[in-house]
Amino acid sequence: MVPSEDPFLYLSRAGCPDNVIAHCHVVHDLACQYAATRFVDRELVSWGAALHDIGRSKTHSLAHAQIGADICRAYGLPEEVARIVERHIGAGMTAEECKAEGLKPIDCIPKTPEEKIVAHADNLVRGTIVISLKERLDITKNTLPEIIVRRIAALADEVGHL
Repeated sequence: MVPSEDPFLYLSRAGCPDNVIAHCHVVHDLACQYAATRFVDRELVSWGAALHDIGRSKTHSLAHAQIGADICRAYGLPEEVARIVERHIGAGMTAEECKAEGLKPIDCIPKTPEEKIVAHADNLVRGTIVISLKERLDITKNTLPEIIVRRIAALADEVGHL
């Protein structure tokens, strides 16, 4: 069960910059739009989307997802929220990919519908601007391995069919 207070208060408490908080608001709103038309735990999507970048209070590297999950756990938030935060990067990372990036070698691929919705919504928000899937894929084609680009596209397709 998530607390009754506003999840965005946790971002401020953790020391997230204003631009990160603004980004989290946009991801939250988009994720909640997806959740509204699907049979998912909407409260969990709301909390996970609001807090997905809480780890950016400590770093802007890929480690922000695992660090953010640890922050959520330290705050006593439900494990389901921590897992959304931990698994939101792109379309997730395998334990091997995490290890190759110097992260804890744990499986960070989104598994639940709520995890997938938040990861997908984050993929479609650049700063505070909602972009199309085509724009996201065009951006990632120039910066990420093809396997990650395909994983992002597959996640979008899966969320579309939830």
